[in-house]
Amino acid sequence: MSRAPGPGFRPTHVVPRGGTPAWESPDPARPTVPLDPLLPVELVERRGDWGYIRCSNGWAAWVDSRRLVAVPDDPPAVDGTGGTSDPLPLLAHAEQALADYRTAVRELADGVLDGEGFEERTRGLRLGIVVDGESMWLYDPGESRWVYGDGRRLTTYATDRAVTGDDGTGQAPTRLVAPESER
Repeated sequence: MSRAPGPGFRPTHVVPRGGTPAWESPDPARPTVPLDPLLPVELVERRGDWGYIRCSNGWAAWVDSRRLVAVPDDPPAVDGTGGTSDPLPLLAHAEQALADYRTAVRELADGVLDGEGFEERTRGLRLGIVVDGESMWLYDPGESRWVYGDGRRLTTYATDRAVTGDDGTGQAPTRLVAPESER
């Protein structure tokens, strides 16, 4: 299956809970930076088990497409009956996390922090936001989930919470969850 990239980023998959390796080309000898857990990606092309993905910032790589977790074709419907929470507190948390990261980068550049101090200061810091017009996908680190928002309310889109059953990897698989209105 091959799909030409559209004019904007539309996530079709998320990276599994444990993250995943990435490659510059469909060749295991050319590794690049691994992808973070639950990162939304757009699967642009498949070649056997290889998948060419694009991230919201335009960065692209090849991955083992069998590890990607498909997301619904369309964001969850938010019709007034299924929204789960107000997006403002989560946006405020994202703003604070970005400000904390920005401060650490500035202190590293100014020599106030060394590499070890920077690593310590940013350890555990997680932030993810994709905005596409009125649609927003936001990572909620407190709940280990991606949520979809329409500006008024948020609905769970994907989560890495533990589920029953073990696939032999020692990790709980990522699972998609239906919006509250569909449960």
